[in-house]
This record gives sequence, C-alpha cells and structure tokens, in this order.
Amino acid sequence: MQMEGFNEAVVNDCEQIMLSEFSEFQRQLKVRYEEHLNFLGAFQQQLEEVNAVDEMGTGPDSHLQLFKREFSSSRNGKYSEYSTTESSDDIEKQELYELSDEDEPIYFDTEDCFKDSSIPCTSIEKVSEDGNQSSRRKSYSNDVKTIKVETPVAEFPCIERRRKLPEPIEKEKGVSLWSMIKDNVGKDLTRVCLPVYFNEPLSSLQKCFEDLEYSYLLDQAYEYGKMGNSLMRILKVAAFAVSGYSSSDGRLCKPFNPLLGETYEADFPEKGIRFFSEKVSHHPMLIACHCEGKHWKFWGDSNLRSKFWGRSIQLDPVGVLTLEFDDGEMFQWSKVTTTIYNLILGKVYCGHHGTMNIQGNRQYSCKLKFKEQSLLDRNPRQVQGIVLDKAQNKAATLVGKWDDSMYYTLDENLPKITGSHPVNDPFLLWKRNDPPANPTRYKLSSFAITLNELTSDLQDKLPPTDSRLRPDQRHLENGEYEKANSEKLRLETRQRMSRKLQENGWKPRWFRKDSEDGTYRYVGGYWEAREQKNWDGCPNIFGEFLDQVDDHTKGTNNR
Repeated sequence: MQMEGFNEAVVNDCEQIMLSEFSEFQRQLKVRYEEHLNFLGAFQQQLEEVNAVDEMGTGPDSHLQLFKREFSSSRNGKYSEYSTTESSDDIEKQELYELSDEDEPIYFDTEDCFKDSSIPCTSIEKVSEDGNQSSRRKSYSNDVKTIKVETPVAEFPCIERRRKLPEPIEKEKGVSLWSMIKDNVGKDLTRVCLPVYFNEPLSSLQKCFEDLEYSYLLDQAYEYGKMGNSLMRILKVAAFAVSGYSSSDGRLCKPFNPLLGETYEADFPEKGIRFFSEKVSHHPMLIACHCEGKHWKFWGDSNLRSKFWGRSIQLDPVGVLTLEFDDGEMFQWSKVTTTIYNLILGKVYCGHHGTMNIQGNRQYSCKLKFKEQSLLDRNPRQVQGIVLDKAQNKAATLVGKWDDSMYYTLDENLPKITGSHPVNDPFLLWKRNDPPANPTRYKLSSFAITLNELTSDLQDKLPPTDSRLRPDQRHLENGEYEKANSEKLRLETRQRMSRKLQENGWKPRWFRKDSEDGTYRYVGGYWEAREQKNWDGCPNIFGEFLDQVDDHTKGTNNR
C-alpha cells in the first residue's frame, strides 16, 4: 500500500483491522479447542466407567468379558488389539503382520502384561489369577540356552560424577512461543536463530553420546555371541537401539547446533567405553561419531532434517549407524522419525514413529515398529518387532515401550491366549534407569547431567574445539541467561561464515569418508594427541573470528 502511494493513516487503519480480525480468530480457535478437550474428557470418562463395570463383574466369565474388549478375533483366526476406531491402529498392525511370513502373529498389551517393573534382567514373575501365588517362568527351550550375562563390577573402575546441574545465577525469563512460531512456520530449524531459552545445555554432539547410556547391552550382546547364542545377541542389540530414545521423554528443548569443526569427547572408564564426535559438514549439517567399547565398535554420521509446521516439529534423521563386534559380526540401522506435538495449545509432548530395520551380516536381522500415538491411544509409545533368520522365518518377538522397557519371547514359546492372560510370560531385555531426584525444566536424565561436566583436570586435556568450552552453552548451564544469549548471537554470526570455510576447502580433522557416498569414519589420532596435549590444527573456534577463515584454509591446503 505504501508503494501504491496510500498515506500512513490508511495503512495504519488497515493494519488495525487485520490485527482485530486475527485476534478474533485466535479467540474462536481457543474456544473450539476447549470444546474439543471437554468432549475428549467426557468420552474418556465413559470408557473408564465401562471398564470399571467390567472389572467389578463376578463369576467365571468376568475376565473373559474384559478380554473380549481387549482382543477381537478375525475370521482367519488372527488376534488384533481392540480399538475404538478403524484408525491407524489397524493399519499399523497390518504392517506388522506383513513383516513376517507366519500366519498367526500375536501381539499383546504391554501395560496389561508387564505390570511388575522390579524384575531381574533375565526373567519376570507370573502372578496367578487369585493374586496369592507367583511362579518363575521356565527357561527357554533346549535349542536356545538360558545365559545370564552380567558385566562384573570389578572390570571397570568406579568414578564419581555429578548428580545435578549448577544452581541458576539469574531468574529465567519466559519467551513468547507464538512470536517465534508465526515467523518461522515451514522453515528448517537448523537455520532459525532461536533465543537461548529454547535450548538445553547440551550440544547435538553430546546428544549423540546419550545413545550409549545403556552400552552394557552391547557388552552382554558380545558375551552371548561368544557363547554361540546369536539370537540373544541380536535381541540385545535391538534393545540397545530402542534404549537410545528413552532419554527423550519430556525433553522439549533444542540442543545447541555445533559450530563447524566442533568436537566432543567422552571418556567413561566406568562403562568401559570412550566416545568421540565432530561436526564434519555445515551444509548439509553432518555429525560423525565413533565409540570404542570392550570387544565392539560403534560409529555413524547423521543429518537431521527438521521442519517447523506451527503446531508441531518433525525431525527426520538421515544416516546409518554401524555396530561391529570383535568377532566380525556387524549390524546396521537407521533411526526413526521424531515429532514434537501441541506447540500452540495443549500439553507439549514428543513421539517416535516409523520402522527400524536392523540388518545383520550373519544369521539374524530384526524389524522394529515404533507405533505412532493416536489421539485416543490408551497405551502409547509402544514398540513391537520380530527377529527373522536368513530364511525369513520368525525366531522371536519383541514388545515394549521406548520410554520404559523391552521384552521378548522366542517363537516356539509365543503365548497362546487362554482366558484374560497369556499362558507364558515374556523375558525382560532392558529397563530404563530411574530419573534424577531433582529434575530441572530440561528433564535431563541422570546420565545426561554428567555430559557437560567440566573439571579443572579435564579442562587441561581438552582441545579448544570441545563442546564443554562453548561459552553460550556454559552460561546457560550456569543460569547466566543474558550472557548466554549474547554469546549465542556472537557464535551464530560466526557460524554463518562456515559455508565460506567449507567452500574454500575446509576438511574435518578427525573423520574422513570411507567412499564418495559413504559414511564418515574415524581416522584415529585423537586420543594420542590428547595424551600429548598436542592440538596443532585445532583452531579456537569459540574465540574472536577475525582473519581465521583464510588462515585455517591455508593450513588445511598445506596439510
């Protein structure tokens, strides 16, 4: 209108009309949403009343009545989970059926079957229907031996790490989420400058190491394979692949986007592992990692494609993770999609959904289905899967939740439904660790709290590129929010020059591609340089950015 020559008064009037109309639209949207919530609340209450009546029923048929509500039998004899709508549940079950050539796959409700969470690693107790007795489930069949593998405590030293974050120095100020949403709908979050309020005090490099919280599962997997039990090995590997998602429960803040060349090391002798990661590309953004455990190695690179859709954020990981045991057996898989919902109205939560294929180079492979949560889902966050041999015959079934635990049953011992409970109980593969006693708003796990810890002894050993030395992240952890915002703005200005670095021939320091289109692999030398405190070729990426682009490019070309 200004370009067309309208005066300022007319432009202001039109702007006021737009703001008034938009305000009315917001009011109507909020009313509609509240009506929708009231309807769902009433509907849920009716379902609970119906279930309560069924549970109060007496006589021998009362459990069967409830069971009929949980399972329905189709004409070909298959069982499927009860759903109030046709919905995605039936479609997802059909997809799971297609994973196997078996005629009668059986899935059961993890919430109903796995009530007892205080159970040892290799078996769970079965509670009799009268509630007075419990019995141990028998061991597996003679073909697959029961082997209890526990990593001896004496093998790894005991190291004391911190159990909570520092107390905030300043009082945190809230930020209008709507003001951020309206300007960034449809954009890639990796290119959006968000206030530090939306970050957690960890970088994406450190988040990669969170996947190794339950690395003991890989130690157990190695021992099983060493004893000739390849089936239990892949079951433990599958549990490890799922366990990496458990720390995401309630984690709604965004990790810091690393600078080009930023690194992170994690030396955890109490776990028998050491980990290293580096941001190897700015556009596209790629993070490469390498971890060495006892008798195994784990590596991969990842590119996270994110879209901001106003009401939700969708994160699609791109990249392959590889696990190799010392005996030569390898497994590869890719992560599933993550979505954060209800950014405008309602309770914000995240979910993981999709199919994860774990491919082995020997006898077994595994397919895991992360079930997408529906609006009326009474048992969300489920993971269901099967283990297949080379002939595509089903060898085992997995069930559980990505935020809690995973269980398995062997194919010959699949539960046969009689009454309201399966005859046989599944075995526990993995269970999530307890949350910290004093959680912060970041909802970090006890393991995540230790990742950014910086002691004086450790600081002397780190290269200038380590994430622990990043000033905006350190200020955020200390609760110095004004300083954190100021430093974040400075480093993001520096980050915009990373494309020039990359175009001028910049190459990662510790990783190289194994082929033109392959995965970045660790080339070695980091831990040796750390021992000698020799960090030549590692620029001070968190310092002032003057003429370092040309200097670093010259150094790279000389190498």
